[in-house]
Parts: sequence; structure tokens; C-alpha cells
Amino acid sequence: MARLPGSVLFACNYNSIRSPMAAAMLRRLHGRRVFVDSVGVRAEAVDPFAVIVMSEIGIDIGGHVAKTFDDLEDTSFDLVISLTPEAQHRAVELTRTMACEVEFWPSFDPTAVEGSRLEIIAAYHLLRDSLWHRIRERFPAEPAGQV
Repeated sequence: MARLPGSVLFACNYNSIRSPMAAAMLRRLHGRRVFVDSVGVRAEAVDPFAVIVMSEIGIDIGGHVAKTFDDLEDTSFDLVISLTPEAQHRAVELTRTMACEVEFWPSFDPTAVEGSRLEIIAAYHLLRDSLWHRIRERFPAEPAGQV
């Protein structure tokens, strides 16, 4: 198993859907072993559809307070994962003089989907499930019995 980073920052455009969802999932998986945070290039209130689809898997992001890169008090992360091209640009700027890995995970924007409430929720499910798969693949849980 690959060694887990000590701290991970997820970044997206508004810190209202993708990065808070990803951060909450990684916290669920490794919250006692990895410090996790999220930011956006800009900040907007958490998206209600994101709250709904995360609650379906038992994760509450309703209290998430969005913040930007400029709001970070500490920038000493081991890994920054950007979920949008704009966030990738800011992540590269942030880490230019740091010993920090940066990964780009292009992620689907569910707000681009138009249609019925069911079609919109389906788009958020697609994002949630793809992020969950990617997070479990990148940060696998340890087999039972191992420390």
C-alpha cells in the first residue's frame, strides 16, 4: 500500500460542490490519519444538491463554510488535488516554492446539467460516485489487522 500523505488539500472553482465533497469523503476514509481541507478559487455557499447526495451516504457537508486559497492559514500541504483547470492553475502557483505534490483530477460539473430535479440529482450522484471511486483508489484503506 502506498504511504498516505499527512495532509491533503482539495481545490475547485467555488468550494461549494466538488472540493467539499472530496474532502469529506477522504475524511471519512482516513480522517484520523490525514489532515484534509478544501478551497476554491472563489467561495460560494455549499450547494444544496451536494448536501443531499452526500447525506445519502451518511456524510454531512451542510455546515461547510467555503473559503478561497487566500483564506488558507497554513499552506504546508503534502498534496494538493485540483478538480478544475482554474483550480489547477492556482494550485501550481501556490506550490511553486513548496515541496508539495499537485495532482489534477478533472471532475464533472453537475451544475452544467439542465432538466428535471431527478436528472440534476443524477448528475450529482455521478460526480459523488466518481470522486468516491477515485479517492478509494488513490488512498486505499488498509487491510484489516494492519496498522
